[in-house]
Amino acid sequence: MATGIVIAILCFLGLFGFLGAIFPLPAIVPILLYIGLLIGAQAFQFSPKAHAAAVIAALIPNIAQWATSQIDNSLAAAGTNAAKVGDAALEGNGVIYSGLLTLGQGAILAGLVFGSIVAFIIDKRFIHAGIFALSGSLLAFVGLIHGEKVAWNANGQVALGYLFIAVVCGLFALSRPEPRVKEPDEIELDRLHGEAAPAPAPAEPAAAPAAAPAPAA
Repeated sequence: MATGIVIAILCFLGLFGFLGAIFPLPAIVPILLYIGLLIGAQAFQFSPKAHAAAVIAALIPNIAQWATSQIDNSLAAAGTNAAKVGDAALEGNGVIYSGLLTLGQGAILAGLVFGSIVAFIIDKRFIHAGIFALSGSLLAFVGLIHGEKVAWNANGQVALGYLFIAVVCGLFALSRPEPRVKEPDEIELDRLHGEAAPAPAPAEPAAAPAAAPAPAA
């Protein structure tokens, strides 16, 4: 948590550029690599085991953004870009550039939405998953995620996809499924975070002892 807060402050204040101007890149990269490994390890260590798939889902947009940047840099080094090469030529060589570009835009927000939807679906809390899917639809519609710029109807197709997920979650919620039962390690994690652990089921009262037979006259 503390590591993430520090990184967020550095990003919001634009201090990474300032640090890059002071320190050489070979000195900064190992530090950032260590911080990234630490945050990645904490994401799995301090999350319920059942939510491992949600952690992976939250990483997917960021991986897509990284892959897009690598493709752009490689094409720039060759004196061209994706627009000049064309999507058909890239896809013919197994590079789905347009899909990676759309998936990776607004990667931080998109990762939060992805991870939340998957986590709530795993927990069978479909109403919460549907709410996050609706949030993703709105964010995609205005271009905050999966869009090149903030605009009205920036990416209607992706927004419609999130809306479809919300509808499916709503249909599952109509069946009123029981939430996933927490595992012992999750209960302990909740206790460490200060959340109230579920109260144990009340013990059944002991059966009254049978009455002794009356003595014979």
